[in-house]
Amino acid sequence: MDLHDYVRILRRNLVLIISLALIGVSAGALVALTTPARYTASTQLYVAVGSNAGTTSEMTQGTNFARQAVTTYVSVIPSAIVLDPVIAQLNLSESAEDLAHRVSASAALNTVVIDVTVTDASPEQAARIANAIGESFTTVVAQQLEAPTGDRPSPVRIETLQPAQVPLTPSAPNMRLSLALGGLLGLAAGVGIAVLREVLDTRIRTVKDVEEITGAPTLGGIALDPQAKTRPLVVAAAARDPRAEAYRALRTNVQFLALGDGPAAYVITSAGPSEGKSTTSANLAIAFAETGVRVALLDGDLRKPKVADYFGIEGGLGLADVLVGRVAASDVIQRWGRGTLFLLPAGTVPPNPAELLGSPAMATLMRQLKGAFDVIIIDAPPTLLVTDAAVVSRFTNGAIVVAAAGSTTKPRLANAVKNVEAVGSKVLGTVVTMVPTAGADKTAYGTYAYAAQ
Repeated sequence: MDLHDYVRILRRNLVLIISLALIGVSAGALVALTTPARYTASTQLYVAVGSNAGTTSEMTQGTNFARQAVTTYVSVIPSAIVLDPVIAQLNLSESAEDLAHRVSASAALNTVVIDVTVTDASPEQAARIANAIGESFTTVVAQQLEAPTGDRPSPVRIETLQPAQVPLTPSAPNMRLSLALGGLLGLAAGVGIAVLREVLDTRIRTVKDVEEITGAPTLGGIALDPQAKTRPLVVAAAARDPRAEAYRALRTNVQFLALGDGPAAYVITSAGPSEGKSTTSANLAIAFAETGVRVALLDGDLRKPKVADYFGIEGGLGLADVLVGRVAASDVIQRWGRGTLFLLPAGTVPPNPAELLGSPAMATLMRQLKGAFDVIIIDAPPTLLVTDAAVVSRFTNGAIVVAAAGSTTKPRLANAVKNVEAVGSKVLGTVVTMVPTAGADKTAYGTYAYAAQ
């Protein structure tokens, strides 16, 4: 996926991402409000070795020793040897191990200064404990860890540089930090879920998706219209509608598929039902007839025919009856209006549609129609449900596969193409229907996204 794809993912899942970010902020606020206040007090201890009156060499050796000793003293401070006297002095009701969890000691690299930090629910108590630890540590170093021999003083001195002061504001909870962390975690969760949904979602979203799967060019895109079922023949009913213009653009691209000057025949199919293949067949036929060429629209869906209903014609006899020899094609083909569009409905629903569409009678009918018409369009059933479309496509220039944006899945579309190519036919191109006219996926279809006008 490129940057544009990620932007589209974020736009499509914007509500989810914002919702999780707000939930994260709310959770952070709840944690901050329910967390008991904690106060932190700190004291600084200076470690010196030897006397200031020594020679320069002695002072340097003492400083180096102090720097090395500091790293050890940092781990000594939160130990029982230092904390037990503090507990006894302040009469604390906790063990040295428990107190050590609230005490931390640190020293920067190559320094002789130790920072001792104590956290407590009481600001005064935090300061008292920190100062008591400084005093206890000074005593432990002078009388135990670095105790001299004889009556000489300890070579190591601990001086208090900065005694602990009573903190005025709590160190925890930090409301701003909690809100920021909660918001960031919620935002990260929202983005992660959005990307995961995209990875797991196999529905086609872009023209690039369709072209990568089929290997065929995208001939056109038809905008999503909630009223499509009530007015399927939009080219005839609303000539200036953006969808009507989209079908005319599709017609122009389909014209380039025909090789030579002879008649052209196309099968219109889809991977599954309700993807717009019958509506596309009907409107494409009307669009071709507008140019003055003689067009024949055959309802090759002998299982669930729709052409007769769409055009409001008699569909009792039709293609199936012609193929079994019951009637002649010239007796049941009907002219629609005063133009050059002729319709051949499905007729009687047979028990063996695939056999009829792949029979020699169908081959003969196609030869007859090519002698009388310039363009022949066959509305065929979905290829994944039955083999009808793949079988009849052998008698045409090839198949045009219709895929519905946000509905057709990539595996189903790939299998539809394989079914057509398995019989030696060819997928000439694809048509993307139900293209969104608003939202994140609008720009994903480029010129195929038509805004309502």
